[in-house]
Amino acid sequence: MADPLHQFQIQKVAELPSFTVGGVVVDMSITNSVLAMMIAVGLTLLFFTLTTSRAAIIPGRGQVMAEGLFKLIDDMTESIIGHDGKKFMPYVFTLFLFILSCNLLGMFTYFTATSQVAVTMTLAALTIVLVIAVGVFSHGLGFFKLFVPSGVPWYILIVLVPIEVIAFIMRPVTLTLRLFGNMLGGHIVMKVFAGFIVTTAAMGIGGWAIGLVSLSTIVALTTLEFLVAYLQAFVFAVLTCVYLGDVVNIGHH
Repeated sequence: MADPLHQFQIQKVAELPSFTVGGVVVDMSITNSVLAMMIAVGLTLLFFTLTTSRAAIIPGRGQVMAEGLFKLIDDMTESIIGHDGKKFMPYVFTLFLFILSCNLLGMFTYFTATSQVAVTMTLAALTIVLVIAVGVFSHGLGFFKLFVPSGVPWYILIVLVPIEVIAFIMRPVTLTLRLFGNMLGGHIVMKVFAGFIVTTAAMGIGGWAIGLVSLSTIVALTTLEFLVAYLQAFVFAVLTCVYLGDVVNIGHH
């Protein structure tokens, strides 16, 4: 249990039947990662159900929080994507709430779903697939103008186009690793300093002094991690809007 990586170990919490699809065995058992995501979604739905069902002209604290989150993402999509941002607001809002709830849940429970690269990769893949689909269905072959900036001489395009293609391919990679790395690293550091408190407490007076320093560090790191939990959800949502804005406004690229 002292291992700082133990908290990220995938474990089954409920055995369910498996089935085979195309020769690949699909295990439907519920793991701690799946359970954490289910709890996060359930708490989010409960929060908005309670706050919106009792909406009042003079809002309470819960309603202010719900309306504030909604307006934050609504303004973000419209300001970054443009007038068509309203179409994508439900997706971006859902994405933001899911990541935020998983991040915050990991601060109170034993498991953080967004510390698993499979989860962050899936979210990044959904975003990039949506970006490509919007670009292709809205502009057809004009989608490839995304890789050819206007007003650039042809001899520069020879170098610039491959760079633009590579940059586009790297978008899901950076989305995946940024969220995964921040959540993984932060929880490892907190676990390490928490271990210092336990191990140094048995060393006598000198150990207690070191333990108090570690405890102060844990308090500071916990505060920082709550901020990071919000910022990572916000950054993921912002970048999603930026990528969607690129293909929606491809004529201005």
